[in-house]
Amino acid sequence: MSTDVSAMAGQPIIIGGGAAGLMTALQLAPAPVVLLSKSPLGAEASSMWAQGGLAAAVGDDDTPALHLQDTIAAGAGLCDEESASRIVAAAPAAVERLAQLGVGFDRRPDGSWRLGLEAAHSRKRIVHATGDGTGREIMRALIAAVRRCPSITLLEGVEARQLIVEDNAIKGVLAANKYGSLVIPTNRIVLATGGIGGLFQDSTNPIGCFGQGLALAARAGAVLSDLEFIQFHPTAFDGPSRPMPLLTEAIRGDGAILIDETGQRFMADEPGAELAPRDIVARAVWRRRGEGHRVFLDARQHPGKDFAQRYPVISAFCKMAGIDPADDPIPVRPAAHYHMGGIAVDSEGRSTVTGLWACGEVSRTGLHGANRLASNSLMEAIVCAQWVAESVNGVAGSAAALRTPIALPPASDPSMVRPFVSQGLGVLRDRPAIERAIRNLYPMARGNGVAADPALVGLMIAVAASRREESRGGHHRTDFPDTLPKGVPSTFTLAETLGVAREIIESELPIRSVQS
Repeated sequence: MSTDVSAMAGQPIIIGGGAAGLMTALQLAPAPVVLLSKSPLGAEASSMWAQGGLAAAVGDDDTPALHLQDTIAAGAGLCDEESASRIVAAAPAAVERLAQLGVGFDRRPDGSWRLGLEAAHSRKRIVHATGDGTGREIMRALIAAVRRCPSITLLEGVEARQLIVEDNAIKGVLAANKYGSLVIPTNRIVLATGGIGGLFQDSTNPIGCFGQGLALAARAGAVLSDLEFIQFHPTAFDGPSRPMPLLTEAIRGDGAILIDETGQRFMADEPGAELAPRDIVARAVWRRRGEGHRVFLDARQHPGKDFAQRYPVISAFCKMAGIDPADDPIPVRPAAHYHMGGIAVDSEGRSTVTGLWACGEVSRTGLHGANRLASNSLMEAIVCAQWVAESVNGVAGSAAALRTPIALPPASDPSMVRPFVSQGLGVLRDRPAIERAIRNLYPMARGNGVAADPALVGLMIAVAASRREESRGGHHRTDFPDTLPKGVPSTFTLAETLGVAREIIESELPIRSVQS
C-alpha cells in the first residue's frame, strides 16, 4: 500500500534516528524536515549504547589546541588537520548546547564539569552523563526535543531502501514500512545511519548497524573514503550476548588494568600501558588470546569498591553474569566498535552527489584519520550536525516528478555476511584472508537478495584493505607490518570497488596498492 507523502515533498529528508540525525533535525528547526527511522527512536542507534562520553576542551588546564594534538597523534597520519581543528574548537559549545537541550551531564559540587580521562588523551576532557550512561542520557534528551518540535515530521518504522538519483543529483528516496513502499521526492537528503558493527560476529553495535548508509551512498554514485579503518574496542564483555556489552575505557582511566588468567599484567611495558591508543591495546589483547590465554579487566583495586557507583550500567550487567567487579576480574575481548571511514564529505557535510549530505559515523570528515581518539565520535556528530543543517538550509527545496516506478529492494539481512567479514577483516589481517572475503562477498554484493547491501559494504571494506599494503591505525596487516612514511587516504566508488574485486577474483597477480 502506498502512503500519501505529498505534504513532505521537497522537504529535506534525514535518514537515521541516532544522535547525528536527531541533532541535525533540531538544528534545521524551524524549517520543516522529515526524519526517517527504521526502528522506534533509539532502539537501534549506536549512540544509545555510548558509555565514554564527549571529548571537549572545557577543563581549566585544557585547550582545543591540546585536544587537536591528541586527535592528530591518535589518527596515525591520516587526519585532515584543518577539519579536525575546526571540529574540536567547536566541541565546548556543543556540550553547552546539549546541556541547554536538557542533557544531565555529571558535575562537581561547584557546578563545574566532572571530567574523565581516556586513552591517548593528555588531559581529563571527557564529559559524562550518569557515569557510564552518557549515550542513553543524550538520546533521551534529543528524542524528547525532537518529539516536541513541531517542524519535524517523524516517521518511525520507515526504512530507506534506495536513493533516487538522476545526473548525479538527488531526486528522492524510496522507503518502506510495514504497509508497503513510499517514494518521497526531494533534492535534499542527509544520511545519518551510523556504523558497520553489525557486519561482525563480535561487535558492540546494534546488530542492525551494517553500513546501510554506505550502501545507499555507494549505489547512488558517491565517493567513499578510508573504509579499511575499523576500530576494535579492546574491552568488550566476553560473554554470549550480542551485541556485546562494552566496558568503557574510562574504567582504565580510573586505574583498572588488563591481566590474563595467571594474573600477569601484559600491557605494563607498553608506552601508556592500558591507556595506549585503542588499536595497540586491541592487538595486545587479541594476541594474548591467540596464545591461548583469557584476558580480564581487573578493577578490584581501582576503582574497587566504588565501581558500582561510578559505573552502574556495567556493574548491573556484570552482576547478571555472576561477576562483582569489586571482587572479580571481568572477562574481555576485542569487538568491532567504530568505523573511521565513510562517505567522503566536505566541511559542510556534502558528498560528491549533489543534494546528499552525511553526518556522524557514516561520514568521513577527516577528524579520526586511521584511529579515532576516544570519545571524539559523539562530539563529531553533535558538532557537524549544525554545519550540515546550515548547508541544507542554504539549498532551496524542490520536488521534481519522478519518471518511472521503482522496484522496492528487499530488507537487508547481514547474517550470511558476518562469517566472511569477521574472518577476513578482523583485528589482524593478511592478503589470503582478505581475498577469501572478497571472493565470497562479491557474488552476494552483485545479487539482489537480502545479503546484497551488507555484502557490498563488506566488499568495499575488503577491497580497501587489500589495496592498503601497510599497517596504520585500525588497519593492521601481518604481511605488511610497517607503516609507510606518508599516509594517503583511500577513495573508492562502487564501480571502482567492483573492478578491483573482479581483478582479484580473476587473477592471482599482485594488486596495485593505494600508495603506488
